[in-house]
Amino acid sequence: MMKKALLVLLVSFLGYSNGFTQHTNQVKTGIEVLAENNFELLKGKRVGVITNATGVNADLVSTVDLIYNAPGVELTALYGPEHGVRGEFAAGDKVDTYVDEATGVTVFSLYGATRKPTPEMLENVDVLVYDIQDIGVRSYTYISTMGLAMEAAAEHDLEFVVLDRPNPLGGEKVEGNIVEEGYFSFVSQFPVPYIYGLTPGEVAKMINKEGWLADGKQCSLTVVEMEDWNRSMTFDETGLPWVPTSPHIPHEYSAYFYVATGIMGELGVFSEGVGYTLPFQVFAAEWIDEGELADRMNALDIPGVVFRPIVFKPFYGRDQGKTLHGVQIHFSDYTQAHLMKLQFWFMQVHKEMYPDKDVFEMGKNRWSMFEKVTGTDQIRMLFSQNYKVSDISEYLSKDVASFKEKSQNYYLYK
Repeated sequence: MMKKALLVLLVSFLGYSNGFTQHTNQVKTGIEVLAENNFELLKGKRVGVITNATGVNADLVSTVDLIYNAPGVELTALYGPEHGVRGEFAAGDKVDTYVDEATGVTVFSLYGATRKPTPEMLENVDVLVYDIQDIGVRSYTYISTMGLAMEAAAEHDLEFVVLDRPNPLGGEKVEGNIVEEGYFSFVSQFPVPYIYGLTPGEVAKMINKEGWLADGKQCSLTVVEMEDWNRSMTFDETGLPWVPTSPHIPHEYSAYFYVATGIMGELGVFSEGVGYTLPFQVFAAEWIDEGELADRMNALDIPGVVFRPIVFKPFYGRDQGKTLHGVQIHFSDYTQAHLMKLQFWFMQVHKEMYPDKDVFEMGKNRWSMFEKVTGTDQIRMLFSQNYKVSDISEYLSKDVASFKEKSQNYYLYK
């Protein structure tokens, strides 16, 4: 015991935290507020929990275990989105029904045969509780899972509770066009911009009140709000530990890079760093002159970002073992950068450097996914004419002001 105490003292003295920041915790998430109120909201009810590995409190205790052990609360079902309830499955893996070993509770998959809870999945449930850390980007599928579960709750007269969490991109940044008719999908489920600047609880309120559920229905919605979060906060300012929201979002800042490169990545032409140690942090291909690319990208003088040349070999994935050349993105201030445009600036410069390599021709088999993610075919059509960012700038910003005005009606935080 003496050795352990000395080790703890030494660790504290050195200021080493291994990313665990409970001692400086400022923000209380929804699950912590719920626990502080002795789970009164759930007492006497049969509870189904929709969560994944990110559903933890500041001590990294799982929401599943907290609710399972809460007095007077009966945990009767679990629902796993992509990656499963405790993060047991890889990206894209289909998941079947299974039993959670720690609690013995049945886990129903929302990333397998169905993405919406069926009547059979809801038989022993009075209230559905949603607790998942999101990244504030429309194509990230968790808000789609949440919306479909809200729809099921509305159809079966169940209560729906969102345990709110921070938006890693903050509550002020909004970028991109709203999804258009014909382009709604699981990666663009609702008419919001690509970066929507809301917390999960605020999104839920908007979905409910704007009539975005099937047949315009509303569910009985309660949001357990955070304490001490504000819209200008970056995640590292919350004092909360970061749990990877998926394998390629390992850090609290990964969301910035996901927006900056992920849309381009859907074309399957360039590497965005997935398969290497820098997921979503690079623009690269075998044929690129990395020095010239870095010089040209930096010459654009894009606010809040700098590019450095890089050469690397991915460890897995489409480009495994290939020597790739390109640039790594370094943010000096991500709030100043227009994140979505970065990949289009890269494609513009690439076209100038390699006019014979037409990105959309090379990635023509991936147009459908690219358009689902962008929520329209207009970005591809406008940009591919001249490969100029100026041709899409107006389109990317056309819905921002009106969405900000509408979404303010659903703000829970200043």
